Formats: sequence, structure tokens, C-alpha cells
Amino acid sequence: MTLSHLPLASVQLDRGIYDDRRRLNRAYLHALRPAALLQNHYIQAGIGNQLWHMQPSHDSPAARGLDRHWGWETPGALLRGHFTGHWLSAAAREVAVTGDPVLRNAIDEVLDGLARCQDESDGEWMWAIPPSFLQRLERGLDVWAPQYDMHKTLMGLVDVHREIGDERALTIATRAAQALLRWVRGIDDEAFQQILDVETGGMLEVWADLLEITGRDIYRELLDRYWHRSLFDPLLGGRDVLTNMHANTTIPEILGAARAYEVTGDDTWRRLVEAYWDWAVTRRGTFCTGGQTSGEIWTPPFSFAARRGDKTQEHCAVYNMIRLADVLLRWTGDLGYADYIERNLLNGILAQQNPRTGMVAYFLPLAGGATKAWGSATEDFWCCHGTLVQAHTRHAQHVFYSGEGGTLTIAQFIAAHAEVATDGGPARVSVELPGDADEVGPDSNAGEAGDLHRPHALRVRIVIDSPDALRVRVRVPEWVAGTPLVSGGIAWEIVDGALLLAHSGGTASVDIALPWDVRVEPIPDEPGTVAFLEGPVVLAGLVDRETALRGRVDAAADLLTADDERHWSQWHSRYRTVGQQTGIRFVPLHEVVDERYAVYFPVH
Repeated sequence: MTLSHLPLASVQLDRGIYDDRRRLNRAYLHALRPAALLQNHYIQAGIGNQLWHMQPSHDSPAARGLDRHWGWETPGALLRGHFTGHWLSAAAREVAVTGDPVLRNAIDEVLDGLARCQDESDGEWMWAIPPSFLQRLERGLDVWAPQYDMHKTLMGLVDVHREIGDERALTIATRAAQALLRWVRGIDDEAFQQILDVETGGMLEVWADLLEITGRDIYRELLDRYWHRSLFDPLLGGRDVLTNMHANTTIPEILGAARAYEVTGDDTWRRLVEAYWDWAVTRRGTFCTGGQTSGEIWTPPFSFAARRGDKTQEHCAVYNMIRLADVLLRWTGDLGYADYIERNLLNGILAQQNPRTGMVAYFLPLAGGATKAWGSATEDFWCCHGTLVQAHTRHAQHVFYSGEGGTLTIAQFIAAHAEVATDGGPARVSVELPGDADEVGPDSNAGEAGDLHRPHALRVRIVIDSPDALRVRVRVPEWVAGTPLVSGGIAWEIVDGALLLAHSGGTASVDIALPWDVRVEPIPDEPGTVAFLEGPVVLAGLVDRETALRGRVDAAADLLTADDERHWSQWHSRYRTVGQQTGIRFVPLHEVVDERYAVYFPVH
């Protein structure tokens, strides 16, 4: 079974944690001024008069950071300009879904600026870095990933064209690509293979995108030139070349291979993608969070005990591996990839965004007693700032997929609704999470009106309003503890590990309870050290150091009991230890902000 995304405008998030995080992200996109996003592009093009408007306010010196961008975007920094492309991609997706007029106007300003830089240079170059960076790369001199940097702007332009149909963005991108094409053609194949060993970002992906959009053979030529032999050939030959390799150098290349397969139909690209997943995930395993990297590199297979520290789980790698899982979910229909996405959304994307400020944590430390180090709005602009703003515009896309025979698949339990076409007219399908509602709900009181204690199940309501029959396939997650409980006015059955709803038309709903237990996941190479999970959610113990628990590993889940479970109309996921010399309280990892915490605990 193959799946496909629904059109962006047909899916909307409803109120809940994912929409809250999206709104934080939208506010951040709004706060960044086009002139500041363009500062390094203007400097490179020699356009100085625009910078006068960016001088710090004399009556508000504290606003310095909002007038200019610093960190990796500081004028003179080697990756300057990279964030602008991420911003364009994120803003375009937000506009495509919500029609946001403020972001639409800001996109226009950024495109105006990039077009001006292009026109006032050589008609092609609009990047924030100079051509000399490519010359240094070609000569083997020290330079920090110019192709990675340049790809981000191309990516943003392609996404603006694809998501909101802006032809000007495509024109800027195709004109700029000419400079890269001439550069590539001037280098022999062996020398270019050496260049490909320096991080190229998603260049392969953008060439596939432009080939699909334009049909021009020059982009097919570029696809062929960007075949990275030292990485791709061993993977196809069944060898592990990932251990201790920089992870997010390679994941975008494989995402490019995925797009190359989708655009060209050449099965070699698909086999490469499947081989990468096999070595990156299936044969390597993950931390309890679903993330994998430590110090930005792939750990050895199933060897995590020595890799826990303050630089585990790079946000960029989490974001791009979710994208890769989404690719394989669409190609195969295998909902196991949706399980992977869920684990990484909850314990990566949400856990690495500050729920108060919206800022990103570059890494998610897994050492005992660690704290998350949050970025700032304008003083850092790490690579993970870029994937942050993109990640929180994609949540709705992970919920619904269309499939063969008109079947709609619900892959994630995120409050959202979709408009889908049927033979009889448009239908609306909603995913509701009654336990997440802000208002007083039906379980406000005990007895017949609700539960005495927090239910050990995720409650999901699927509402279908359709003039025609509609089949809806709902993921039964890998963490479910027992058989899902289903009630309502829609016929259902479990088929191939998924709940299949056969809606006959009209308006009806079904309530699904997905039971969960508190369980433990040991570190494979240190089985006496465990993490605690509630369903897919990793629980963090609020401690200032690695702390051992007394008990039996095979019964470690019994060391936690419910704690502080109810506030007004809301159930809360809170636990505390029992039978320990000192009590420890546990909360979901994605709720930790500035507290010290641990997720792994030795038990003996």
C-alpha cells in the first residue's frame, strides 16, 4: 500500500499541544524582520543603504538583537545566510495552511531583497557568502560547508514556489543555479567526489525538486554528479559506513536520494534509501527518545551506554530522520514508521522546543542531572534554529494520508481535521483528544460522569461527516497494552495491525481507548539501566545527578506511582518513586524546561 500527503490547505490543527507549539513558532517567524533576514545578502551584494534601517534604536538599546541577527548569522560568519532559507520554507508552509497575510507580505519583502541582490551582482549570485568559498572548497582549503549554506536559500525558494505558487521565487532559484552548474562542470569527476565529502546539505534534493518542476536536463545532470560514491556505494553493498560518521551530513543526502527516486523512478535511488534506514535505525537502534546521535555522530549499533552526555540527540538529525520515516511510510504504508515519527515528535521536536519561549535546544542531553540549553531569538541562529521553524509547520501533515481506494489513514493522534474528497462531495474527518480539552469535560467529576483516577489509556475520538461511504484506517501503536476499546456508530475491524473504520455516510463518531502501561526500556549494552515511558512518552526524573533506584530491573515499572494527577478539569502525567530513600518526581520529558533531569536510571 502506498500513501500520499493531503494538500496542505486541506488539513488544519485543532487546539492542543501541537497547535500551541505551532503558534509559538508562528510568533517567532513574525518577529524576524525581513531586513535582518537579508542583512548578509545585502552585505555580499554591496548594498549598503538598506543597513541604515537596521541601526539599533537609541531609546531601546536592549533591542539590539532584534535589529540585527548574530551568532551563525553574524556578518563574516562562515554559514551566514543559512537561516533565511529555513525561514522562507517555514513561512511558505504557514501561509499555505493558514493564509497568514503578515508572513505573505514578509515573504514578498525577502524575495524582493534576494532579487535585488541578484540583479545588482551578476544576475545570478544572490547568496550571503562569496564565490571564493566555492573556490576554496575546490582547492581543498579550509572552509565551512558552503554548499550546505547555499542549499538552504535554494530550498527556501523552491518551497515558496511549491507551497504558494510564487513564480518569482522559482526564477531567482533557477538563475542562481546557473552559477553552481558552471562550477560543477568545471571540476573533473574524481575531484568532485572529494568535494562531496564536505557537507553538501540537501543539494541533491533541490536538484530533484527543480528537475520535477522544470523538466530541464541540467538538473538530471546535477543529480548524476551528486552521486556520493564513498557513502552511497558501500551502503548499497551492505556495509556499515555510518558508525561515528556525522549524521546530519548524510541524512539530507538520503532525503535527496528519496526525491531522486520519486522524480526519476530509478530504483537504485530507492534501494539506497532503504539501505540507509536499515543501517541507521533497524541495525543500530535508538535511545529511548527515538533519537540516535551523540556529539552529532551515529553511535555504534546498540551501544548507547557510553554515549550519553550533554550533546546527545541533535535537533537537526531528529527533524530529518522524521522526514525520512515519512518518506518510507508513504512508499510502503507500513505504520511502524509512524510509530518512529510519534516517538521522535514527542521526545525530540516537542522536547527540544521551549514551551514558554518557543526557542530550540540544539541537543537533548541524556546524562544524569543535565539541563536543556535553550537558544535565543536573535543571538544564536544555530542550524537547529532552522529545523526548529520548519518542524513546527509540519505537524498537521503527519496526521492524515490518502491511500489506495480512497482510504484515509490516520497515522498520528494529534488534534486536527481534514477535508477530503469523496464521490458524493467533500467530507470532513476530525481527530479529537477529549482528555486534552481546556474546558471542563465529561470526566470533570467521578462516578458515572467520569473516572476516579487518570485513565491508563489514550482517548481518541474520530468524527466523520461525509456524504458518501468512507474507509478510515487508524494506527494501532506499538506501545498499546492490550486490545483497543472501540465504541460508537461506525463499523470497525482490526486489519493488519490497524483499526479499519467503515463509515457508511452521514455524520458519526467512534471513541477509541488505546491502553498503555508505564514500562521500562533498558539500554541494550547496559541492561541494568532503564528509562521509564508512559505509552510513547519518555518520563524525566527531576534530579541533579545520575541516581540509582533500589529494586528489580524486571519489575522496575512498579517503582513509580501516580502523583499530582489532577488539576481542575485536566489529567496530568505525573509520577513519583516508591520505596526509595529519597523520592523522585517524574514528568514528561517534553514538559521539562529549566529543571535538571535524568531519563536513565540504574536499578539494583
